[in-house]
Amino acid sequence: MNRIKTLMLLAALTALFMWVGQLLGGQQGMVFALVFAALMNFGAYWFSDKIVLRMYNAQPADESSAPELYSVVRNLAAKVNMPMPKVYVIPQESPNAFATGRNPENAAVAATVGLLSMLNRDELEGVLAHELAHVKNRDTLISTLAATIAGALSHLTNMAMWGMMLGGGRSRDDRGGHPLIALLGIIIAPMAALLIQMAISRSREFLADESGAGFSGNPLALASALKKIEAWKKQIPMTTATPATAHMFIINPFSGHGMAHLFSTHPATAERVRRLEELAYRGPTPRD
Repeated sequence: MNRIKTLMLLAALTALFMWVGQLLGGQQGMVFALVFAALMNFGAYWFSDKIVLRMYNAQPADESSAPELYSVVRNLAAKVNMPMPKVYVIPQESPNAFATGRNPENAAVAATVGLLSMLNRDELEGVLAHELAHVKNRDTLISTLAATIAGALSHLTNMAMWGMMLGGGRSRDDRGGHPLIALLGIIIAPMAALLIQMAISRSREFLADESGAGFSGNPLALASALKKIEAWKKQIPMTTATPATAHMFIINPFSGHGMAHLFSTHPATAERVRRLEELAYRGPTPRD
């Protein structure tokens, strides 16, 4: 269901872009915005792993420097028939972890010092299985596709806004577009695209929870880890975290309430825990 939801959200995002493109920019403007956004986002797709690891001062880890972390990653990778990813430790006391890399052959897994000290081995295995699930499910690619379409739409509405300010309304009227509808499109479309993009991110988190529970065979261990991380992140905030990379972590380092949840990259932790507990009762489904 989470895979189907992702496909439906990507289709909705694409349809929104096509509609706004025809309304505001015509075919030429649409193609320009899409190419421009694709160049920017696929550049990030190829190099984001190196950028984010450097941003968090992640240190390479091996069997001698982080034996438990390295052992758990190696065992999980072998279990799900994945190449062994590079392993890193982030010098932060706030418990958290992320995976990065454009494909399983170029993947890296990073965990904070705080995570390694606060979780037992089963909980650590649950967290790392979740992260390897992101890699195996190609979530970096899916996030890049969503960001490309949303970014293209944002560029398109900016182009249309400047066109209206500089007297481009006549050509739009010639195409049959109503100025009021165009103005509403400029205002509403980028926000709608962001909402869809965040919904895609949340659906991938649910899928990584489910897949990771299948990898480890222990949904309750991941549920326990999520509860610990959620509780401790409020007491020990991650000082180097940035909103641009918040979606990568197993739990968003920042807190959001009320309407902010609509723009959140992650589902509510309580809902994730509830689903994992339900999964434990009916048994995880192995993933290929």
